[in-house]
Amino acid sequence: MADAMESPDTAAVLDFAGVGRSFEAGGRHVTALQDVSLQVSPGVVTGLIGPDGAGKTTLMRLAAGLLRADTGRVTVLGLDAGRDALQIQSSIGYMPQRFGLYEDLSVQENLDLYADLQGLPESERPARYAELMHMTGLGRFTGRLAGRLSGGMKQKLGLACTLVRPPRLLLLDEPTVGVDPVSRRELWAIVYRLVEQNGMSVLLSTAYLDEAERCHAVVMLHQGHVLGQDSPAAFSNELAGRSFFVTAASLHKRDLQARLDGAAGVMDAVIQRNGVRLVMDDPVAPDLARLLPGVVDAVARPVPPRFEDAFVARMTVRTGSRAGRSAPPPGQDVQAGGDRPVIEVHELARRFGNFYAVRNLSFTVRRGEVFGLLGANGAGKSTTFRMLCGLLPPSDGRLQVAGVNLRVAAPQARSRIGYMSQKFSLYANLSVGQNLLFFSSAYGLTGTRRKTRIQWALDHFELTGQTDTTSGDLPLGFKQRLALACALMHEPDILFLDEPTSGVDPLARREFWRRINTLASHGVTVLVTTHFMEEAEYCDRLVIMAAGEILTLGTPEDIKRGAATAALPAPGMEDAFIHLIEAHDASPAAA
Repeated sequence: MADAMESPDTAAVLDFAGVGRSFEAGGRHVTALQDVSLQVSPGVVTGLIGPDGAGKTTLMRLAAGLLRADTGRVTVLGLDAGRDALQIQSSIGYMPQRFGLYEDLSVQENLDLYADLQGLPESERPARYAELMHMTGLGRFTGRLAGRLSGGMKQKLGLACTLVRPPRLLLLDEPTVGVDPVSRRELWAIVYRLVEQNGMSVLLSTAYLDEAERCHAVVMLHQGHVLGQDSPAAFSNELAGRSFFVTAASLHKRDLQARLDGAAGVMDAVIQRNGVRLVMDDPVAPDLARLLPGVVDAVARPVPPRFEDAFVARMTVRTGSRAGRSAPPPGQDVQAGGDRPVIEVHELARRFGNFYAVRNLSFTVRRGEVFGLLGANGAGKSTTFRMLCGLLPPSDGRLQVAGVNLRVAAPQARSRIGYMSQKFSLYANLSVGQNLLFFSSAYGLTGTRRKTRIQWALDHFELTGQTDTTSGDLPLGFKQRLALACALMHEPDILFLDEPTSGVDPLARREFWRRINTLASHGVTVLVTTHFMEEAEYCDRLVIMAAGEILTLGTPEDIKRGAATAALPAPGMEDAFIHLIEAHDASPAAA
């Protein structure tokens, strides 16, 4: 990959000139793109970055010839997208967020269907299929139904189907959402192989800002406007002298972040490793005596800026505000119950026929602890969550939640639990207010208490202006807020979060974790699954699973130390995760 953006002396493969596009949604006029001008150079990977509702998917669909611009001109491979849409569609590859696999067909049948649709001659198919299966590692699974593939394997099959006929321009709309770090790395390896070996041009949107740093060039969008286009390094360099890493052994890292976040002069503060990554408003060292009065062991050292710092800085300037700390929910703190664990899991197992989705799981979780459950796609995390919530009975083992044996008294335990699923479990056809009313009733709230909690949810999650909006029309970040509000309506002692930040932008993730940290500080026990390895740093302890079993259990620092090697003496959380998963996959037991 090139270290800096390079623009070959050839015509752009994609050219937007003053493009605007609007929609009517829910009775409202929505401007998705306004006066957008950008160019995508040939033979490189260009990243499309922006918060929820920035216009990324609309831009992708215009580039694919699936929408017409209201104003301006879109040129793709030298063709006018308004006039030559069909010719463009036959020349490019487009993989949308929901990439259109037929789950009742096998891997091979999906490939055959897309080869038919793309007009690939029968004589060329065997060689092309062999190349795609080798590239994606799906060669052993051609007979498996697509619906039975893991999330990462589905993404790779979706990409293979898009590439049945090699395109000159490949459009990928958030291809790595919801897949684990190993699968993300494999997808990126495929993308760069296509660029380096085939000269393909790629436009890729992503919610992962570490992925933006892998691109040759980045286009930053916000509310339908282009905020800038340059190399990732050029964006990062704007923050030179403003980034620091702060540690204080006397403070828990969550408490350290809470004290720094929102302080005067501080633009951003996020947990990283055993401390907090701090970005200042100006290129000056943080005055720790002012920021952390009474903390004598605090240390700040400068660190290089990263693209995420630049993204947050631009969004802060653009919106004119920064997210502050979330106020704690009203009501009493969760009371201590002695030293007894809130969750006890011993030799837990779940079978589906002869297949073990989970086996031999044992761990405990304390009150007020943030406990992470990590693993590759298909590791058994969601199955474990469903058992812990009393939604799925275990096949074997002992399981106690809030002092209740879930095998005999699941309804009693469920009244103490809040659950937020991967897809947020909202009713898309109901309004925000109707969803809150439904979930409060489902949790048994009535009368004044129900009215009070609904008003709390609207105020605390800044949903007041969205009360009558159909939840299916909300941006992803607002759906996340609403789903969390619904899960907290009955003030649960324990909160289960199943990949709650999948697909949402970094600003929404920061806001979400502020709320979770506040809940934990008030004694709520939190179990969370995530594919964002930086979010794993927010956990007090975590387990990493593979094939339904625990590979390791400990604090993030313990797990990273255990993955250290001579070649990588200070691994990050993603390095440690990949090391453990690859070691498991290479073991005789996994073969």
